[in-house]
Amino acid sequence: MSPGFSYRHLYYFWVVAKEGGMARAAERLGMAVQTVSTQVRELERSLGYVLLKPAGRGVVLTDAGLAAMQQAEKIFQLGEQLPAVVRDAVGAPSVRLIVGISDELPKLAVQSLMQRVIQEPNLRLLCLVDEFEDLLGDLALHRLDVVLADRAAPLNPNLKVYSHSLGSSPIAWYAPASLYAAASHNFPHSLAQVPVLLPTRHAAVRSRLDQWFERIAIHPHVIGEFEDSALLKTFGAAGMGVFPMASLVHQELTSRYAVQRLGDSEGVEEHFFAIGASRQVLHPLVQKFFPAKD
Repeated sequence: MSPGFSYRHLYYFWVVAKEGGMARAAERLGMAVQTVSTQVRELERSLGYVLLKPAGRGVVLTDAGLAAMQQAEKIFQLGEQLPAVVRDAVGAPSVRLIVGISDELPKLAVQSLMQRVIQEPNLRLLCLVDEFEDLLGDLALHRLDVVLADRAAPLNPNLKVYSHSLGSSPIAWYAPASLYAAASHNFPHSLAQVPVLLPTRHAAVRSRLDQWFERIAIHPHVIGEFEDSALLKTFGAAGMGVFPMASLVHQELTSRYAVQRLGDSEGVEEHFFAIGASRQVLHPLVQKFFPAKD
């Protein structure tokens, strides 16, 4: 299907607009000024609008020209990338996977879940962190290959996605060195005295923790709530308070952040899901890297 204009004419217009004048554009292109001017006039004729107007010794964009220039920038920026794209395609083939990561999911847990992914030869991995609902929308529009989250996708006939359980991990409590002695004495009831950091109610595990507090009749001394699990862990490790984290990441957490384990929240687990765009047909890389667990 013909676009109704010449890309060659568009290119000349683009150069004129960037150079700010016909003479400078002609010098850059190695062409006569009259030739360049004619090509731009042909583009204006095909589009039906004046794109450039005189300004002193040069030209400036009209409103229509500004709109055309914005599109031309996108087109020719992509064109400049073409040699590299072709070169990469001829070279070692890459395995492309775009993963959406729900912002409340512990980042160390994501690293653990994706260990098999990062070992894939020639992997081209793109990880995007966003709110759960926004990620599901992008997945439904096929902008993502898979979403990793702490909950299954809600039942919605208008949202064609399917959740695959990746398992779960018990929730444990960790304390920085400055709070370990006080927090470990009479744990978990010590959580009513020592400063406690929690995920916000944005995280699925928060409601389970609240129910656990009720079961054991504890009113925790909460001094901070964090929507981002990485911030929760960072502030906790810096001494602000004790905090819960999936025991799946125990080794990495204790070795990297010099915190100590206090104990478990009995009966409380963090769940992990890979959410794909179809129940019947998953992206082949999702099937390989994130197989559903029975």
